[in-house]
Parts: sequence; C-alpha cells; structure tokens
Amino acid sequence: MKIENIKPGDIEKRSFEIIQEILGDRKLDPKYEAIIKRCIHTSADFEYADSLYFTEGVVEAIKDALKKGAYIVTDTKMGQAGINKKKLDEMGCKVLSFVSDEDVVKKAKERGVTRSLVAVEKAAKLDKPVIMAVGNAPTALLSIESLYKEGKFKPVAVIAVPVGFVNVIESKERIIDLGVPAIVAKGRKGGSNIAAAIINAIQYNM
Repeated sequence: MKIENIKPGDIEKRSFEIIQEILGDRKLDPKYEAIIKRCIHTSADFEYADSLYFTEGVVEAIKDALKKGAYIVTDTKMGQAGINKKKLDEMGCKVLSFVSDEDVVKKAKERGVTRSLVAVEKAAKLDKPVIMAVGNAPTALLSIESLYKEGKFKPVAVIAVPVGFVNVIESKERIIDLGVPAIVAKGRKGGSNIAAAIINAIQYNM
C-alpha cells in the first residue's frame, strides 16, 4: 500500500478528509456533524455516526454556558487531560475532576460506594453552571440522575458516554429518560477520550 507523504500540520486535516470519503454520500445533521466526525476521528469507529444521541438544543446550551465561564467536570483524570484548555481558559472556564480528591476517596470508602458517585455530589455543590462529561463511570450517571430527581443538581448538560458492560447501557438510557440536556453514546461504546472529543468539538466550533 502507498504511504501518503503528509506534513505533520496537515495530518488532522487529511484524517477528516478520509473520514468524509468513507462516509461517502451519508448526510450527517449539520448541527452535530463536527461532533460526530471528531468522535470518529478520536476512535476510528464509524458507529458513532449512528449511536450518538442529542437532545434538542444541547449544543447551544453548552456553548452558551462555556461563554459564561462554566465548569466542566469529568469523571476521570484522563478525560480532564484530553480536553483542550486554551480557549476554555480565555472564556474563564475550568476543567475539573474530583475522583482522586482525598475527601472523595475517604467518603466513598466510608460509604461503600464508588468515588465517581461521590465526585458528582461534590460537583453538585459548585457555585457556577456545570457541564458533566462522563466517559467511564455509569455510577456517575446514576448519581446525576438521583441528585437531579431530588432537586439537588441541575447540570447545564450531561455528556453520557461511559464505555463498558456493567450498567453502561442502562445508565445512559436513564439520562435520556431524565430529560436533562444530554449527548449520549447509546450502547456499550464510549470512553474518556470520547467525552473529551465532544467538548473539544463544541469549543472548536464556537
């Protein structure tokens, strides 16, 4: 097979060209096209063209919150690290992850629950609008659901894309049923890299 001679600065551009070539005549919703393609670019998995679910107005809600300096809270340090922070810093946004905080670790151990569940409880107490970006822990989504129903947490939006097997599909469906603004990767696929890719796609297109 022929190797393409691509300059380092052009690799991403060429990657998106290849994605479009593979998609062919497939038409993606223009409101979500950039997000879907970046998820495909991150994972080389074209199933995201079908599995990503968007509630009406969710992208606009996230953009508006970012312009106002919202907090983005991830359920992993990997997700936190994968989000490009240059533009977010300029808008006064912060990307946070509480899952390894000493108080979260201690409370989770004492209560016999996951750190992700307790980390969401901590996020609910923040003093600015919160965008939850969940790429790993279904228990984080279940915690969001519980707090939302109790009137204790109303995130701007939930990016619900955990990957795995135990309670993954069920927790995602519960976020859809909850009625909160959401972007969900239906099924078992997802990951912290996908959560970061969604945030990055949105901010790159502001």
